[in-house]
Amino acid sequence: MANKVIMTAADIRRTLARIAHEIIESHKSTEHLILVGMRTRGVPLAKRLAANIERFEGALIPVGALDFSLYRDDLFSLDLQPIVKSTDIPIGVSDRVIVLVDDVLYTGRSARAAMDALIDLGRPQAIQLAVLIDRGHRELPIRADYIGKNMPSARDEEIQVHLKEVDGIDEVAIILRPPVKEENHGGS
Repeated sequence: MANKVIMTAADIRRTLARIAHEIIESHKSTEHLILVGMRTRGVPLAKRLAANIERFEGALIPVGALDFSLYRDDLFSLDLQPIVKSTDIPIGVSDRVIVLVDDVLYTGRSARAAMDALIDLGRPQAIQLAVLIDRGHRELPIRADYIGKNMPSARDEEIQVHLKEVDGIDEVAIILRPPVKEENHGGS
């Protein structure tokens, strides 16, 4: 597997500052705003965005963590039982603008599952999506409202986001996997 760093710690820091400004600019007030990180790496990204908004605007934005594993549409095909982590949103979601935060937007299935989980908690005024990386290949009609970096990729590539809070380092890498060789199972 080949590994190529596409975002450094400084790139991530600048990108999160830009997304925070975009969130501020798109809302007249941050009063009804909640940032909700999608487990796992969306949670520290949401906390960093909230810290940036506080630094830029002086506004404290509630930050929550959302576990949507039981809402996934591929549960039936997984051999393992999902590991359920806690959902922790400090205030009610009804009549609030929720900004879901995730590291990578790919097929859109995780974002759909997260929206289903949120709606089971109440009726938000609006749900928006902020992602560090949008790699394309959507299978559902979902788009991000705030995008750090568009990174078109092949399906045999993997985008890995590493964050200090989880992995001990801040970087985004693209992993190039060698093609799988077809085995000859008989025949001529």
